[in-house]
Amino acid sequence: MQSKATSPDQYIKELPEERKGVMSKLRKIVLDNLPEGFEETMNYGMLGYVVPHSKYPNGYHADPKLPLPFINLASQKNHIGFYHMGIYSDPELLEWFTEEYPKHVSGKLDMGKSCIRFKNINKIPYELLGELVTKISSDEWIKTYEDAIKNRL
Repeated sequence: MQSKATSPDQYIKELPEERKGVMSKLRKIVLDNLPEGFEETMNYGMLGYVVPHSKYPNGYHADPKLPLPFINLASQKNHIGFYHMGIYSDPELLEWFTEEYPKHVSGKLDMGKSCIRFKNINKIPYELLGELVTKISSDEWIKTYEDAIKNRL
């Protein structure tokens, strides 16, 4: 569900009541732990945390007018989505996360390539997600991204 909101505050404001607190808390966790060089924006109708053009003028290869995406948060119809491109592109980070997850949450990890899905909003490991956010600097993300793009060409 892509939002038409033009700011993160508007995005949160337009959410159903039962999602506002959870999404506000996730947003705060990301902002409190986000390394320097990333900035918050609306990205693909979700809360986005990106490398801005001021730091990475090339932008996103699929659409260079867009900044380089890193993390997105979304209130989807049946879950809260936490999209982290680092776990998609860094096998060591993915391994760390999948090993740490059961230490914080009972139940099976519901995850796609970059999306961690939380169907039960009472089982979101905020502390673990905060730690995950700290694991890659903006410079490291740019390098990882550029290496991945070069390997695709």
